[in-house]
Amino acid sequence: MTAAYRLDDVRHCYGDRCVVDVPDMEIASGEILAIVGPSGAGKSTLLRLLDFLETPTHGTITYAGSTVDRDVPLSIRRDVTTVFQRPVLLRRTVAANVRIGRRLRSLDTKAGDTERWLERLGLTELADAPARTLSAGEAQRVAFARALIVEPSVLLLDEPTGNLDPYNVGLLEEIVRAENADRGTTVVVVTHDVFQARRIADRTALMVSGNIVELSETETFFAAPEDARTAAFLRGDLLY
Repeated sequence: MTAAYRLDDVRHCYGDRCVVDVPDMEIASGEILAIVGPSGAGKSTLLRLLDFLETPTHGTITYAGSTVDRDVPLSIRRDVTTVFQRPVLLRRTVAANVRIGRRLRSLDTKAGDTERWLERLGLTELADAPARTLSAGEAQRVAFARALIVEPSVLLLDEPTGNLDPYNVGLLEEIVRAENADRGTTVVVVTHDVFQARRIADRTALMVSGNIVELSETETFFAAPEDARTAAFLRGDLLY
């Protein structure tokens, strides 16, 4: 399988503090990769590097065979969409927030697309509601619809279900798996929920202190971890 991303000797620092240090990592096109780890491990910063929101202090990131730098072409930026843990919605209706992604990309809005995504995410009755009046969980589902309606090649998810009840957690996981299976969407999900990683990911990585300490097929990761820190993390022991 071809690589969506390749990271070579990537380090990202803020002053003297290096928060990401990944000597070598490849993310396959069309896979679902889960990244787990303790708070402050650098997971969200790594996601920002993959979304080209920041440029690594050192090393190179290759996307779809092209090395990217500060001047990332718009065509590549539009390939990748992120759903953040705390999504920002516009002062418009729910439906308008869902549609905005395609308009910003100058994509035609297919007939019924907005309605389809609203229905798929249980938001139909909120279509005309002001987005700023939504609960955290409702806002997260709107952000999800806004991301998926543009049909990205890569979907990056930062704690995407942290504000959701169990039913909607299952709904979003089902949608992620369907988009991956039907469209070949590459998915990278940062999550504190190791059970979620086991349910949806093809491979799982453990990140500690900016380092990827283990990366393997998900069942192997959980059933037979090679690194003692992975075993400790899965037992629920604290890692620093």
